[in-house]
Amino acid sequence: MTRQVPADASLMDNLIAALPFPTLIIDNAERIVALNTVAKALLGRNVMGHIFSTALRHPNLVEAVERCLLDQAPRKITYQTAENGTDILYDVHLHIVADTGLLLVSLQNTTDLAQAGQMRRDFVANVSHELRTPLAALMGFIETLLGPAREDVAAQDRFLNIMAGEAERMNRLIGDLLSLSRVEAEERVRPTTQLDLRVVLQTVVSNLGRLATDRNVTLRPDLGQSPLNVIGDADQLLQVFTNLVENAIKYGGENQSVDVTALSCVRDPVLRGPVLQIVVADHGPGIDPIHLPRLTERFYRADSHRSRELGGTGLGLSIVKHILNRHRGRLKITSQPGQGAKFTVILPSCLGCK
Repeated sequence: MTRQVPADASLMDNLIAALPFPTLIIDNAERIVALNTVAKALLGRNVMGHIFSTALRHPNLVEAVERCLLDQAPRKITYQTAENGTDILYDVHLHIVADTGLLLVSLQNTTDLAQAGQMRRDFVANVSHELRTPLAALMGFIETLLGPAREDVAAQDRFLNIMAGEAERMNRLIGDLLSLSRVEAEERVRPTTQLDLRVVLQTVVSNLGRLATDRNVTLRPDLGQSPLNVIGDADQLLQVFTNLVENAIKYGGENQSVDVTALSCVRDPVLRGPVLQIVVADHGPGIDPIHLPRLTERFYRADSHRSRELGGTGLGLSIVKHILNRHRGRLKITSQPGQGAKFTVILPSCLGCK
């Protein structure tokens, strides 16, 4: 049996105070004899001197502590608990402090790591699924052209047109994936260039004029006459508004209009300063509010079938979100079924710029 060696309380407190994770010390009598500040925040200040199982109540953790006190062998376990209605995952390290009989228990919250891992797995699965469908179509048509349709000129023309569309779909997806990767890599680097957002928006309206005409959609810009000065990356902001206006043209329906309006606000309650609001509004079928919180997630689509028909990759609004994060801006989406959709980009304005 391990001999209990008295330890100075202040020494134990100083030792575990330096640790970044919730950490406590349990003696041979199974009582908590020390815990650091983060452990007090997690378990409560009143657990000092109490039996550890009154604070650490998860069965697997209680069993691991008891076994460690008995056989003095270090252990690591993972357990899940709920805090404020949210599932939290902990990696727990248990180690006997040499020749003292005291058990050091450290709890590391690995929820973010687990979620990041799940996001990576979901991302790979989604990319695989998005590529598999057009690739399977291409392989099927190639097999048909090499076989039954080898001499069928009409079938060849039809199949080749479909194959070109599927290849273009894969090309768009790969392009958006590369764009998303670049945007995420630059997200923490603030832009430093002063620019007039009116020039960017006028370029967007001009570039998408042909698409609007083809769909019989009227673009109605209302940008005012004054410069819309911001600090930003012109190419990235062009990408943001091209995405939003193009979506409004495609999903707002034919024989409709798309409004692009610039507004100034002296103080935004979230950004806590003067801002510019660029509103892109369509008058189409709208979006069920249940979808709005998830629209900027990768590969999330409110209407998957229609999105794919119109050439969407499911990454556009995710790219928009990351670009606006880099610019310290935000995206606000409002919509009701039958009442169109409104996408509002809010960016810090540069009132002192000339």
